Amino acid sequence: MARDATSSRGRPSIYDVAHRAGVSHMTVSRVINDHPNIRESTRRHVREVIAELGYQPSSVARALASRHSRSIGVMVDAADHYGPKNTLLAIERAARSAGYTVATFSLSGWEEGSAREGLADLTGHGVDAVCLIAPRMSSLLAVTAPPLDAPTIVIGDVEGDPSLTTVAVDQGHGASLVAEHLTALGHRSLLHLAGPLDWIDASARERAWRREMDARGLPPHMLIGDWTSDSGFEVGARHPIIDDVTAIFASNDQMALGLLHGLTTRGLRVPEDIAIVGYDDAPESRHLIPPLTTVRQDFDEVGRLALGTVFDVLAGRTVESRQRVLPELIVRASSIPFALPTG
Repeated sequence: MARDATSSRGRPSIYDVAHRAGVSHMTVSRVINDHPNIRESTRRHVREVIAELGYQPSSVARALASRHSRSIGVMVDAADHYGPKNTLLAIERAARSAGYTVATFSLSGWEEGSAREGLADLTGHGVDAVCLIAPRMSSLLAVTAPPLDAPTIVIGDVEGDPSLTTVAVDQGHGASLVAEHLTALGHRSLLHLAGPLDWIDASARERAWRREMDARGLPPHMLIGDWTSDSGFEVGARHPIIDDVTAIFASNDQMALGLLHGLTTRGLRVPEDIAIVGYDDAPESRHLIPPLTTVRQDFDEVGRLALGTVFDVLAGRTVESRQRVLPELIVRASSIPFALPTG
């Protein structure tokens, strides 16, 4: 008698079940974990195939025994950008240190359908909780929809929604540090080169910057870039507002890099003619000419705090809905005291 193809390879896998049942492996996973959004006929058919093949999902068996899978799901929007990428890496490091695995679903451009599919995939794999790295306002669509099956922590400086549990760097505090630094150096005509304002962090920095300028009676000069060094270069090389300011706060180090290049082509010296401060403390910022004053974000602390919040939620402990990590101003040679022109 001919043997079944799966048994000839050894123990059947979730992909064998999916192939035999004519469904995706994600559907099999959702059936195993009793996900509600599965048609009953599909659920019965997949369970019949599981029984027929003798498939035993060991990770699920462990989860049933311990009531926890020791797995965290992470959905990250714009994972190719500095902040989201480093936040993801920090969560992975913190999870490994705690003996947890991480299942990740990345989006390079936010689409609601893809986000819902990704979240269903993560919860379908039986993760204990989901961390949503939400750099843009549109990222929050995933958690303002019907509730997920697993506890959800939002990694992003979101304000005004007490129903969300959020962990993030305090972006407004970082912008305030920059304003205090530059005005203490004597600068009174300052420009903020903001990031795209649909990004939560960029918006938080911009709002704090306006508050700081208003509190000091200074004009809140502002332009909006797109996070790239090219957008910084265009401002530094060609925008007329440069003639009216003595200091620029760029909302990330990449735009600050472009500014340095653009100002040089314009014949301006940094910091003698104009000071520049960036944000992120990217590794290359200390090697720019001149080395860049910037704001350091402690992504590792964000990762540890996010995982600690997950564990508190799973243990049934009360957690603060808004938890923030304070950034640090790193002063280097690109910002010096303002000196009035002589002669």
